[in-house]
Amino acid sequence: MSLKRNTLWNLAGAGSPLLIGVITIPYLLKELGVEAFGILTLIWSLIGYFSLFDFGLGRALTQKIATYLAVENVEKIPILVKSGLLFTLATGIIGALLLIVLAYPLGYHWFNVSKSLQLSTTYSLIISSIGIPLTTLTTGLRGVVEAYEDFKVANLLRISLGIANFVFPVLIIMTFGASLTLVVTSLVFARLLVLFAFAYSVNIKMQSSWIFSKFSKENLQNLFSFGAWMTISNIIGPLMVTADRFIIASMLSATIVAYYTVPFDLLIRLLIIPGAITTALFPRLASIVVSNRNAAMVLYKKCLKVVAVIMLSFSIVMASSSFWILKLWLGQNFAEHSWYIFSIIAVGLLFNGIAQIPFAAIQSTGNARITAYLHIVEFAIYLPVLIFSLIYFGLIGAAITFSLRVFFDCLFLLFYSQRCLK
Repeated sequence: MSLKRNTLWNLAGAGSPLLIGVITIPYLLKELGVEAFGILTLIWSLIGYFSLFDFGLGRALTQKIATYLAVENVEKIPILVKSGLLFTLATGIIGALLLIVLAYPLGYHWFNVSKSLQLSTTYSLIISSIGIPLTTLTTGLRGVVEAYEDFKVANLLRISLGIANFVFPVLIIMTFGASLTLVVTSLVFARLLVLFAFAYSVNIKMQSSWIFSKFSKENLQNLFSFGAWMTISNIIGPLMVTADRFIIASMLSATIVAYYTVPFDLLIRLLIIPGAITTALFPRLASIVVSNRNAAMVLYKKCLKVVAVIMLSFSIVMASSSFWILKLWLGQNFAEHSWYIFSIIAVGLLFNGIAQIPFAAIQSTGNARITAYLHIVEFAIYLPVLIFSLIYFGLIGAAITFSLRVFFDCLFLLFYSQRCLK
């Protein structure tokens, strides 16, 4: 299947849920209230972040399987898949137990939630912990599907989950009322359904061979030779993206966090375009780079130019129209509190989008150590600067800090990607 067609499927997979979200978020915000909706966005972020307890093995499976397919070494794939999936299940359970332990302090203290919502927040966090092993397993299974470049199936299931994440909460509220715990329960149920669907797809592709394969410590170590460094990036990278909202909730309030998270989450979803391209690019580069680095470099530069032009156009439009977009979508009051945050983050969106191409290129060559080192250094600088900015400049300080971080991140990734592909 062509890279263009794979990209279009990835774009559909990310874009369809976004359209549903644009329609349903105003309803959820109205019915749950600003504070409860802010908590829901935090829980969405937590489930997504704790899914990184797959320790990079989802992406590692894609890279390793794509390489094996390129050199026609397919007999090693079933044992590799079985070993990786068992590990993602175990680590997902550990992540779930960790969130259960943290549920009480998060709900009663760290999120700075009003007393009337503290109990339901704590219960919701406990329920959401079930979604962590479901998500880590799904990440591994999706990595296998994408290694075979079957982006049609991967994205049909991604569309289903994305739509369910918005539609299920609406149905719950319409049927049972504005219950945060029931809304979160519906999200976990959606992930269970998608997990079964991915497992079925992998089973068809591999004709059940992976199910009856033995666990291989050697294969797991091979995955870790690539995935361990990727894990650092996969943990620290999203942590830097989501840490600001949790720190805002802790230092300011869960109510105010919505004025930051809503525009941030809307804008960050525009990264579906570079995300669609890099998801298709990653297994293709991983297979090409082992035999023809010149062809890999040509493909990389072509994708980079396309993403740069698209993201520049989006950023200009969003930054200049922030107030009117928010007013039309969520009303005058919300727009007045949030438009300047929207504009600043829109600038950072440009660099964040471009950076995805060199990031994927570096990791496709097996050099995940470079991105790991970069994110360690970034995090050590970003966190204290973020706290300082919040103390002295409030929400606008958090937005500026985010945009500056992704700018420097983009510069470093562009530099190192050139070296890795030569």
